[in-house]
Amino acid sequence: MDGQPDRQRLVVGISGATGIAYGVRVLELARKAGVETHLVVTPAGQQTRAYETDLSMPDLAAMADVAYRPADVGAAIASGSFRTAGMIVAPCSIRTLSAIAYSNGDNLLTRAADVTLKERRRLVLMVRETPLTLGHLRAMTAVTESGGIVMPPVPAFYLRPETVADIVDHTAGRALDLLGIDVPDMPRWGE
Repeated sequence: MDGQPDRQRLVVGISGATGIAYGVRVLELARKAGVETHLVVTPAGQQTRAYETDLSMPDLAAMADVAYRPADVGAAIASGSFRTAGMIVAPCSIRTLSAIAYSNGDNLLTRAADVTLKERRRLVLMVRETPLTLGHLRAMTAVTESGGIVMPPVPAFYLRPETVADIVDHTAGRALDLLGIDVPDMPRWGE
């Protein structure tokens, strides 16, 4: 055995910004694509889950193959030897963005993101904030300079979405694209 995982792995982080629907849809689409998911949700992310969805904590955890507590900084996803395709933080709060930008791995989500960057794997941050301050932009620059991808969930209208779910689906699918995860039946321009 060569140590390779049997199937592709993805770390999904959910922080406290509005837009938990993006993280939920990333989990659903990754499962549809046959990807093993590893989930960590911050306490503020759990608050947002309660505000924005009817999902319980166990319901959200059950959407992933493995779910971790944010305080469990010794979990598998905190190690570079745990192979993954990368990580998506959806949604990503400015607090989480800043912690990642400046290598402050004070919880499992930010530690896993730091590991993703140090191992030169893809890290996609679906930053949810507007308008942006100079401090926000500087943190985005720092993450980008470290190899991360800042992908605010900006809707694409060229596919003529009819529902909010259409917008969320397309945006979550595009985030997975950035990690080389092919989402079956995702509508694409010109296809």
